Amino acid sequence: MHHLAIKAVAAALVVGAGTGAVTRIGSSTDIPRDVMNPMIGGQAMLTDAAIYDNLGKSPEHTALLAALNGGGLSGTLKGTATYTVFAPTNAAYAALPRDASVEAQNEARYLVVRGRYDSQTLLGLINAKGGEVKLKTLEGGTLTAMLNGPTNIALVDERGQVADISIYDVYQRNGVVQVIDQVLLPKPASSLTFPFAYQ
Repeated sequence: MHHLAIKAVAAALVVGAGTGAVTRIGSSTDIPRDVMNPMIGGQAMLTDAAIYDNLGKSPEHTALLAALNGGGLSGTLKGTATYTVFAPTNAAYAALPRDASVEAQNEARYLVVRGRYDSQTLLGLINAKGGEVKLKTLEGGTLTAMLNGPTNIALVDERGQVADISIYDVYQRNGVVQVIDQVLLPKPASSLTFPFAYQ
């Protein structure tokens, strides 16, 4: 009976592999072997595809894709350099006030960081840096990663807005995508021009 239970679990794992995209052995030294990518919006995210191509298949990220195109990032995210994209969903964009929504379409570079920051890397840096780590974005600003609970990673933008990672570690040929539940924005342009805000 015990052997039947083990065989049933093994069979379930094999069948379950069809629900995500599994790394081909040796496809990349940066991607953990035998990783199974989560699906996004019912679409398989292939580990040997570029970030831009996988996001283009996600029905949950059409607003982000438009922002990435507007920011001139399509070629960057199809290339060979490695990036992490903190990817707000369409629902996150839809929840923004109108003025912030227009601004968010022009600030996609703030959601992209050079390097592959999967959850293990982020957790290691957060612990090593005493509870939070600053990540430099392509826009030139910073995102702060910290723990929100024992294992949940949250990101804080320069305005104090907090986003939780809702889908972790969607590995790509040229990086990783972390799906987030809020749109993150850099400091308003006015706060960069004037060092002191009037009360």
